[in-house]
Amino acid sequence: MEGVRPGGGPPAGGPGSGSGSGSGSFTSLFPPGLHGIYGECRRLYPDQPNPLQVTAILKYWLGGPDPLDYVSMYRNVGNPALNVPEHWHYVSFGLSDLYGDNRVHDLFLLVCGTSSFGFEGTSEKGISWQTLQTKYFMLLFLAENTFCSGDHVSWHSPLDNSESRIQHMLLTEDPQMQPVQTPFGVVTFLQIVGVCTEELHAAQQWNGQGILELLRTVPVAGGPWLITDMRRGETIFEIDPHLQERVDKGIETDGSNLSGVSAKCAWDDLSRPPEDDEDSRSICIGTQPRRLSGKDTEQIRETLRRGLEINSKPVLPPINSQRQNGLNHDRAPSRKDSLESESSAAIIPHELIRTRQLESVHLKFNQESGALIPLCLRGRLLHGRHFTYKSITGDTAITFVSTGVEGAFATEEHPYAAHGPWLQILLTEEFVERMLEDLEDLNSPEEFKLPKEYSWPEKKLKVSILPDAVFDNPLH
Repeated sequence: MEGVRPGGGPPAGGPGSGSGSGSGSFTSLFPPGLHGIYGECRRLYPDQPNPLQVTAILKYWLGGPDPLDYVSMYRNVGNPALNVPEHWHYVSFGLSDLYGDNRVHDLFLLVCGTSSFGFEGTSEKGISWQTLQTKYFMLLFLAENTFCSGDHVSWHSPLDNSESRIQHMLLTEDPQMQPVQTPFGVVTFLQIVGVCTEELHAAQQWNGQGILELLRTVPVAGGPWLITDMRRGETIFEIDPHLQERVDKGIETDGSNLSGVSAKCAWDDLSRPPEDDEDSRSICIGTQPRRLSGKDTEQIRETLRRGLEINSKPVLPPINSQRQNGLNHDRAPSRKDSLESESSAAIIPHELIRTRQLESVHLKFNQESGALIPLCLRGRLLHGRHFTYKSITGDTAITFVSTGVEGAFATEEHPYAAHGPWLQILLTEEFVERMLEDLEDLNSPEEFKLPKEYSWPEKKLKVSILPDAVFDNPLH
């Protein structure tokens, strides 16, 4: 990215500038998506038509390394009446469709009502946009993920490259910027809120929206506008210990609304040798490997979406559910959600993949993913819900379901079932309680050495917690 420089407004004579004989031609040349976002910025900051701006020297769509075209920086005076301090307001340009000519984002999104990823990122005050620009947004582009208010990103590194405890992110709708309608769809502005590790874990164990509400009640931790102060040295639970009680009560009452994660995970069918041609993990036609079909992928995606609705029925949509024009109309559609496979155009027709009941399975997780198993069991399954791990290194998916979940292909009679590389495991409440006792040390992962193995022979189930390097090796 080029250094900070003035230039956030439209070019002279372009949209938003004074009228003149040539203004119409400039308007036609100005990218419509960019014009829409600039319009919202001008509404909020009418006295800053030319803010500081960082721009990519070589745009991503020209082969450059930076996924955003621009980041504009506006001086915000805050709100003394609400105890909101003066701060910098950063706005990204490039996650939504700015041009509408397929140079970055697929044109088919014009029928979806959402512009590309459907949002632009904002942050307040101290977060380093250089760090996020080169890492986070590149990850977002390559994985083609989309996010919603209440989602989280575990980052494991200070967001400003300092020694700060603010090392993770929650996402929320920007309190000042309103969604805008562009010719290419609606753009929503999602604000990045920096949080400490303890606050991230609370969001995972309970829900992101609940933690955001708690952050709003603590002025130094964000206040009503959720402004990130990278100098904050205490968690909200250290500042106000009573907040931990509210989280604990929320977990007990609501469980967790985290219905799945992208993870380093794998599974083996111990019922047969892995080289067996009928192995559910490696079904092949000719020399092509088995990949998740579009319907498999959509069901896993829908599993996650349903899990985000705390009060919704715990339902796994049937595999044969139909979608109009390939789109799920129960939610704002997007090019690819967080669980969609790069190979969603199925290599093998869905009808040729049969669901198999397995006698014995071996689950494998890295340490970070394994640490979420107690959350999966206590916060999800004991509340009659489900939880999915989707591999970030392949098409493998593992879904844990409780006996109250409808639409699952795992049953109490056959608790382990696979549909291609998607494994479902049904656990009874009694077994969940036992597993929680046996997996107690996962709550303190720093206290044990890898690899770590847990086994329940009578249930024919084994779980291994392995080093990251195992999953980086394709022969794992």
